[in-house]
Amino acid sequence: MAKIELSDDTAVVIIGSGAGGGTLANELCQKGVKVVVLEAGARQSPDSFINDEWKSFGQLAWLDARTTSGNWRVAKDFSGLPAWICKTVGGSTTHWAGASLRFQPHEFRARSTYGDIAGASLMDWPVTLADMEPWYARAEDKMGVTRTNGIPGLPGNNNFKVMHAGATRLGYKEVHTGRMAINSQPRDGRGRCMQLGFCFQGCKSGAKWSTLYTEIPKAEATGHLDLRPQAHVVRIEHDEAGKANAVVYRDAAGAEQRQKARVVCVAGNSIETPRLLLLSASSKHPDGLANSSGQVGRNYMRHMTGSVYAAFKQPVHMYRGTTMAGIIQDESRHDTRRGFAGGYEMETLSLGVPFMAAFLNPGDWGADFAWWMDHYTHTAGMWLVGEDMPRATNRITLNSNVKDQWGNPAPNVHFDDHDNDVAMRNHAFAQGEKVYKAAGAIKTFRTPPYPSTHNLGTCRMGASAADSVCNGFGQTHDVPNLFISDGSQFTTGGAENPTLTIVALAIRQADHIAARMSRREL
Repeated sequence: MAKIELSDDTAVVIIGSGAGGGTLANELCQKGVKVVVLEAGARQSPDSFINDEWKSFGQLAWLDARTTSGNWRVAKDFSGLPAWICKTVGGSTTHWAGASLRFQPHEFRARSTYGDIAGASLMDWPVTLADMEPWYARAEDKMGVTRTNGIPGLPGNNNFKVMHAGATRLGYKEVHTGRMAINSQPRDGRGRCMQLGFCFQGCKSGAKWSTLYTEIPKAEATGHLDLRPQAHVVRIEHDEAGKANAVVYRDAAGAEQRQKARVVCVAGNSIETPRLLLLSASSKHPDGLANSSGQVGRNYMRHMTGSVYAAFKQPVHMYRGTTMAGIIQDESRHDTRRGFAGGYEMETLSLGVPFMAAFLNPGDWGADFAWWMDHYTHTAGMWLVGEDMPRATNRITLNSNVKDQWGNPAPNVHFDDHDNDVAMRNHAFAQGEKVYKAAGAIKTFRTPPYPSTHNLGTCRMGASAADSVCNGFGQTHDVPNLFISDGSQFTTGGAENPTLTIVALAIRQADHIAARMSRREL
């Protein structure tokens, strides 16, 4: 691994090491670019992952101070935990399920397709599916996505078999074990999935793609990467001309450090990325860095989510095998006859007993809750995920009344469900229950949304500096050498799990940055 001096102003400094930051770092290093990655969390490994839900949660999750507001149920049940993301090398790629789906053509053209929906701030992306297809292909090959490049799908566990039986009886056609960035056969120096479960607690076998043990080690092997774990960034600085020139962070000992930079890329997730830009306000950028549009922090999306669980007469043991290798895609289309714009996916889901007790129906106890816990081994689970509407009022702001460990204002996450989100969720709940009843369920349960795992928007890309933060390459309109490199740049959310698109955008961004650096344009 390289050692880059704090005074070296020739490197690209990347904040965050997850799907966006970790991928970007490797792609740049492979091109000979010097890179410093500043990661707020510690470095774990498959050997140190813990197959225990609560202990793992403490090991990997981002637990810094946060507050919430708005009408979403998360604000009531999980007011200090609006998002379930990770603070560790590899970011949330240590925790994610592995689902890797491409956006559909209409999802890049949501404003043109859906029209003017009251209360929504819809806008078309400045890129199309045709623009993204080469980058999707590179991402799928890099990640080893099943059902692409001749890679077979994963086997179906009982949880999937139950869902498949009900779905096919209802006439659904797009039902399979998904396109997953989990090895179904040995690939890229990593073995196949061992069906151990505990996918959310870090993959002990290394079969699931994570930048922790794929992109980061490959970047280190080039000799161009300086990875600094437990480096919590507190602000980005700029010179008199307005270009970003340094990143200030607290190291593992709590000491303040200042790393000079040629280019700065922010990949801290859609809560921490806008928060950092707001914390980096200056006399030149009084409303926050790269925020002349007033859009930094706005248009927060977390996907329409919810869960359906069903109990059966015979045991299901949903927790055995891959956590989320099963999907019904038929409802992901745009069809307003259902009463809403956009679409949703239905995916298998399993929570262990501790998390089931916490998330099944937060704050509720009694005979019904006890009945479900008693029937845990006979239960099948399904996660609902769909396109929620961007809203300018759904946003990340600084809460000056609550401070983090470094004395900086905590982020407040405000979210109000749009009527379209509610209509979609109700339709998805009903269809999920129909799937399970068709498979012979004796009882079903609708679970409200959990803390967010898909955090999107807040620094959206667009063609105009007047209504967006960055352009189609993630380059901020206001600061030419400052890039957004995570899901914050999403203009709209689509129905699909976002990681594949984040990785594809990172590969594309790396080519763009390297080319412009070589021409001395950055």
